[in-house]
Amino acid sequence: MAPRLQLEKAAWRWVDTVKPEDITQEHVELAYRIAVPACKRGACRRNCKGNPNCLVGIGEHSWLGEIDENTFHNIDDPNSERRDKNTFVGLTNLGATCYVNTFLQVWFHNLELRRTLYLCQNSRAEGHSTESEYEPRTICEHLQYLFALLQNSTRRYIDPSGLVKALGLNTGQQQDAQEFSKLFLSLLEDTLSQQKDPTLQNVIQQQFCGEFSYVTVCTQCGRSSALPSRFYELELNIQGHKTLAECVTEFLKEEKLDGDNRYFCENCQSKQSATRRITLHSLPRTLNLQLMRFVFDRQSGHKKKLNNLISFPEILEMEEKCTYDLSAVLIHRGVSAYSGHYIAHVRDSRTNDWYKFNDEEIEKMEGKKLQLGLEEDIAETVKSQTRKPKYSKGFHCSRNAYMLVYKRRLDQEDQTQTNVEVPAFLQRLVDQDNKKFEEWCSEMVDMRRQSVDKGKAKHVEVKELYELLPAQDGEPFEFVPVEWLKKWLDDSTATKAIDNSPFLCMHGKLHPDRIGEAKRISNAAAERLFNRYGGGPRVDRKGSFLCRDCVTRRCQVLRLKNQLSEDYREVTNLAKTQLKSGDEGFWIGKASLRQWRQLALEQLEEEEEETKHTNCKTNGEKPTCTGAEGTGEIRGLSIHEGERRLVSHEVWGKLKVYFPRAPEFSQRQESCQQCTRMEKEGKENEALNRMMASEQKNSLLNLFQEKNRPTLQKWPQDTDVLYIVSLFFVDEWRKFIRRPAKSNPVSNVGNNILLCPHGGFMFTYNSMIQGDAQHIALLWPAEWDVICRLFLVDQPICICRTQDMQDSGSVQYRTEPELCRECREGFIFQQQRDLREYAQATVYVRKVIDSKRMIKEAAPEFSMSGSEAEDEREEPKMEGEKDPDFNQVNLPPSWKSGIRRSMRHRRLRGEKALIVSANQTLKELKIQIMHAFSVAPFDQNLTIDGRCLTDDSATLGSLGVFPESIICLKADEPIADYAAMDDAYQG
Repeated sequence: MAPRLQLEKAAWRWVDTVKPEDITQEHVELAYRIAVPACKRGACRRNCKGNPNCLVGIGEHSWLGEIDENTFHNIDDPNSERRDKNTFVGLTNLGATCYVNTFLQVWFHNLELRRTLYLCQNSRAEGHSTESEYEPRTICEHLQYLFALLQNSTRRYIDPSGLVKALGLNTGQQQDAQEFSKLFLSLLEDTLSQQKDPTLQNVIQQQFCGEFSYVTVCTQCGRSSALPSRFYELELNIQGHKTLAECVTEFLKEEKLDGDNRYFCENCQSKQSATRRITLHSLPRTLNLQLMRFVFDRQSGHKKKLNNLISFPEILEMEEKCTYDLSAVLIHRGVSAYSGHYIAHVRDSRTNDWYKFNDEEIEKMEGKKLQLGLEEDIAETVKSQTRKPKYSKGFHCSRNAYMLVYKRRLDQEDQTQTNVEVPAFLQRLVDQDNKKFEEWCSEMVDMRRQSVDKGKAKHVEVKELYELLPAQDGEPFEFVPVEWLKKWLDDSTATKAIDNSPFLCMHGKLHPDRIGEAKRISNAAAERLFNRYGGGPRVDRKGSFLCRDCVTRRCQVLRLKNQLSEDYREVTNLAKTQLKSGDEGFWIGKASLRQWRQLALEQLEEEEEETKHTNCKTNGEKPTCTGAEGTGEIRGLSIHEGERRLVSHEVWGKLKVYFPRAPEFSQRQESCQQCTRMEKEGKENEALNRMMASEQKNSLLNLFQEKNRPTLQKWPQDTDVLYIVSLFFVDEWRKFIRRPAKSNPVSNVGNNILLCPHGGFMFTYNSMIQGDAQHIALLWPAEWDVICRLFLVDQPICICRTQDMQDSGSVQYRTEPELCRECREGFIFQQQRDLREYAQATVYVRKVIDSKRMIKEAAPEFSMSGSEAEDEREEPKMEGEKDPDFNQVNLPPSWKSGIRRSMRHRRLRGEKALIVSANQTLKELKIQIMHAFSVAPFDQNLTIDGRCLTDDSATLGSLGVFPESIICLKADEPIADYAAMDDAYQG
C-alpha cells in the first residue's frame, strides 16, 4: 500500500480542477478514501493508517488459528504453591527480612529448641475450645505458631509477618544479623525463665550458653585473677587468617599487657606488666561461631565487609574433648556491610541431608554433602578469581560465611531419636490455615477454568466477527475507531463502549481529517459490535455521515493555498508602486503587510477555529478600539500613523480574499476618536503624576533616601514620640516616586494590617528591637504631619517614651493603640504548636570527628553574594532574649517568623540535609542517618544544642528537633578489649 502522505495527496488531487461549487458525491467519497483497495494478509506488514479499509495488523493474528488455552489466563497453577512430599517449608521475604528467615530456619532445625518451645504453657490457648477463638499475640506465641507451620503446613512457603510485626522490625530496613541473633536468644531466654516447669527454664543456657574466664597474671608477683563470663557465641576475628583453627587460636592466645596498657595488680598495689588469656570452662550443646566479617573502618568511619577466604571443618574437635558436627552455615552475599542477601545452609539432623534455605526457595543438596556453590563465595566478591578454591577432604571454604553452627555429637544422637509433636492447640491453627490454602487452590482452579471458557468464547466470536469486518462494494458501511478495534482484539484490556465523538466535525458528521484514525467496516459487523458493547454516536448507514460542507471548505482552503504564492508575488510588486494622484487608497498595518502570507497560511490551516491572526492582528498590530459607551465593539483606525501604510485598491482587493473579516479603512477614514481622547488624557495624567511624585519626594526626601532614620535601639533624645507605618506602604510609595509614569500613585496609609481583630497593636518595644521592626517603618513627628497631609490614614500608630518618676526616672515605652495581650498569647501558643506539628521540613546533620572538634566549618559548599553575607551578619542573636512575647506566630504570611533569620543555610562539608516530620520517631531518624552516613543506628550518638537524643521511641517534636535544626552525629568505634565488649553487652 502507498505511504500515508501519498494517500493524502491522492484523496485531494481533484481540487486543482474542481471548483467548490462543482463538488459531487464522488469527490466526497474520494476525500474519505472509500474506494482505496483493502490490504491483504501477508502483503501488509503493519496497519496502514491512511487507508480506512486496511484491517490487517490490528491484533487479529493472535486469534486466527488454534490457540493454547493457557494463553487465556495469567493465573499460575495453584499446585505450584503446594509443599512437595518430604520437603521443608520456606519463608516469605517481606522486603529486607532475609536475615530473619535464615535464623528462623536454623532454630527450627534445632529439635530440642523446637520441642521446648512447644511445651511452653499457653493459658490463653488452653482456655479456648475452638480453633477460631485463639490467635497468637506474644512473640513466643507467634514463634510457636510459625514453627508449627514450618513443620506441618501444606504450603510451599509461609508468611512470617505475624512474628516480624510482634518483634517490631522494619521490613524495609536490613538490620545487623549478628545483633539480631543475640537479642532474639536473650528474649527467648527471658520468656522461658518465666515458665513453671524447671526443665524449660534453662533450655537456652543448656543449648547455647557456655562459660569462659579472662585470666590475668601479674608478671611481677605472679598473682592470677579470673573474670568469669558467659557467652552465646564466640566472636572470632578472621582478618589475616585462612582457617577456623587460626581464628580460634587467636581467640585463646595469651595477650601481653605493658606500657600504657599495664594492669593494676591488687597484690602489688600498682600498675604492672601482665599477661591475659581466655580460658574456656564449658561449651554449649550448640556452638555458634560468629565470623567477624563486618568490621569498623577508621578511615571511612563506618563498617565494611571482609571477603577473605576461611576454611572450616565438618567435624570440630575442641580442647575440652568435645566433638562437634557442622549443622548450619549462614551466608551473606554482597560486598557491603549495609546491604546484600542472607541465605542459610542447614543439615537435617534426622536424615543428615543438607538443604539451602533462600527465603521461599529451598534446594536439597545431592549426596548428603554441603555445597556452598561458586555463586555464593566468589562471583559477587572477588571478580578476578574464577576458579573454585581447593580445600582438603572434610573441610569447606567460604568468602561469605559469617556464622557457623556446630552441634555436639552426643546431642545429635539424642535429637535423631526425638520425635517433635505439634501441640493440639497449634495443630488446630495449622489445620485451619491448611484449609484456607485448599480453598484458595480451589478458587484459583475455578478462576483458571472461567478464564479459559471466556477466552474460548472470545476466540470464536473474534474469528467469526473478523470475517465480517470488511465492507463490500455497494453495501452499507460504518466507521469505528481503529484504537477501539485494537483493544477489542487485545484480550489483556477490558473492552469498553465504542466512542465515535472525537471523530465528528462541527456539523456532527465524520471529519475528513480524522479518517486515518478510523476504519471502515460492514454494516453487519457494526450491528453486532454495537449491540454487544454499546456506544456511539452511530453514523447514518446510508452514507450521509460524510460531511460535504467540510470537504467543500477544505477544497477552498487547498485552492487558496495553491493560489497563495502567485498572489504573494503580485501583491509584492503592486505594493512597490506609488499611488497615483486621485486614486483611492486603503490603510493596512505595516506588520501585517510584511507577514500577510504567513498569516494567510495559518488562517487557512485553522479556518474552523478563531485564531489570533483573524481576531485583532489581521490589519494592524494594535488591538481593536472599543466604543466609549461599551455598548459593543467598534473597530477604529489606529492613531499612530507610523504603524500603518496606504496601499492601492488592487492590493487591498487581493488581501480581502484571504481576510474577508478584516476591517476596511479607506484613505479618508478618520482616526479613532476614543483612542485620540484616551491618549490625550493619558499624557495629562502622566504629567500630574510626575508633579505629585516630585512634591512628595521633596516633602519626604529623607524617608525616600532612607537617611537620618530614627531607631528604637538608640532612641533620639529630642523626641518622646515616634510614629509607625507599614513597611509595605513605604515600599509601594518609593516605587511610585521612582517611576511615576509606570506606577500608580499611593493614596492611603493602611496601618490596619499591623493590628489584631480587636484593634490592638501586635508588637512590643522589645520584640521590635529583636526583629519585628522588619515589618514597620519609623517616622519623625514632622514626617508624620506630612503623611497625614498627603495621604488618607486609616489608623494612627505611635510608640511613646515616658519616665517613671517613682522608679528613679526609669524609661518605659508604650504603644498607641496598646498591645492586645489576648491575641499576643494566642499568637505565641500557635507558634509553639506549629513547631511541634511540622511536616516535610529540613534538618541538618553534621558528622563530628571527635568529641572536641567538628568538621572544619571554614569550607562552605557554596559561596554567598555580598548581599547574602550581609543578611547573615545582620541576623539577631538568640541569647539574652528578655521579651517573653518575642517569638511571633499569628501575622500575615510574610511575617511568619518573629526572628529574622537568613533564608539560606550555609551547609558545611560533611553535613547533609534530611527531610523529617515532627511526628516521626528518633529511631526513624536514625535509619535515615544510617542511609546518609553509613553509620548503624546503634553506633550513632546524636546531640542538639548540647543535649543528647537517646529515647528512640520519642517523636522529634517532643525532643525539640525543629525545622532548620542542626544535629551533631558522632559515630562509635568498635571496642578492642573483649572484656570491655562483654561488659558493655551485659550492661
